[in-house]
Amino acid sequence: MSISILLPMRRLAAPLLAALLGLALAGCGVNNVPTLEEAAKARWSEVQNQYQRRADLIPNLVETVKGFAAQEREVLTAVVEARAKASSVKVDASTITDPAKFKEYQDAQNQLSGALGRLLVTVERYPELKSNANFLALQSQLEGTENRVTVARRDYIQSVQAFNTEIRTFPGVIWARLFWGAKAMETFAATAGAERPPAVKF
Repeated sequence: MSISILLPMRRLAAPLLAALLGLALAGCGVNNVPTLEEAAKARWSEVQNQYQRRADLIPNLVETVKGFAAQEREVLTAVVEARAKASSVKVDASTITDPAKFKEYQDAQNQLSGALGRLLVTVERYPELKSNANFLALQSQLEGTENRVTVARRDYIQSVQAFNTEIRTFPGVIWARLFWGAKAMETFAATAGAERPPAVKF
């Protein structure tokens, strides 16, 4: 083979080898996108699980309070209606990539949290209710659930952050577009007014 043919081949071989080496190294992360996506979906399922646990406890809480505070119908009705609305929002796998559906779900859950907060403030007027064993058990369950919701939301936010970072940075952005068609996932925002501490009056 003549030297004039070998020289151009060597010049082409170096960039081609570099490109192949780059692809091989980048290929190591091809499974990161679906792995992180599945982790975020699992965390989302846990958020829903904790919200469902809270929704399941509310009817018992309402019935317990109703027996003591019959005149507080407006507050009890608000809790029941907020629970019904939160439970009626349809949630599926697409919710976490659809900003409008995600906001609707978050708003319904925030409304329920607000109604529950008003109910617990109302209970302060009924010392005999505050010392009732059933109420205390339910209140403890709800407090535990609210803590679980907070932890589940935190874990979901961290998983979404990892996923969204992966699909926006190299080489994940390549795999996300070429193979997976991945979309950025939504995350929770703070409730309006959450920066202000609640007023406590005795």
